[in-house]
Amino acid sequence: MEGVLTPEIWIAVATSTGIAELRRTTRDEPDYDKLMLYRIDLLARHGITLSQIQKIIAGLPLLPGATEFLGALREKTSVIILSDTFEQFAQPFMRQMAWPTLFCHRLIITNDRITGYQLRMADQKRHAVAALQSLNFKVVAAGDSFNDTSMLGQADHGFLFHAPENVVRQFPQFPAITTYEELLARIVPCL
Repeated sequence: MEGVLTPEIWIAVATSTGIAELRRTTRDEPDYDKLMLYRIDLLARHGITLSQIQKIIAGLPLLPGATEFLGALREKTSVIILSDTFEQFAQPFMRQMAWPTLFCHRLIITNDRITGYQLRMADQKRHAVAALQSLNFKVVAAGDSFNDTSMLGQADHGFLFHAPENVVRQFPQFPAITTYEELLARIVPCL
């Protein structure tokens, strides 16, 4: 979701709060647990609450062209968002996307502070794709980060979208695409 259809939430939080260290994302750190523990520690040290983060997220628009891309894609097939975001972060974006199905994780909150997180399951994106395939669905996936590559590898067709150069270099087996028009053009023949 983030970096493909929506801005990166943590980068927006970093910009809004002035905490530059929060700019680190799964594009930079492939170990999700290490990254989340780092973020939770930073939030605690700076006294940032869930409410503050939700207010920042509520002001973020989808990426330019995302709404039109989703509309065109929905005319061709069902859309499921597999994300490493959290239920408590996703609602404003889901509203803007007309409430697609979302599989993501959950934050642990104590007195409006993020004190931990609960993964749906480890490698949930890949497992979700495999589960859909076990129901005889063909799956086409797009992502931009290290944490998307197992999903892309499991999918019948996987594409990198707006991925940084370090991810593109490390995973040359996935076509790297930079526009929604090209992504839609690549997805439709795979359906």
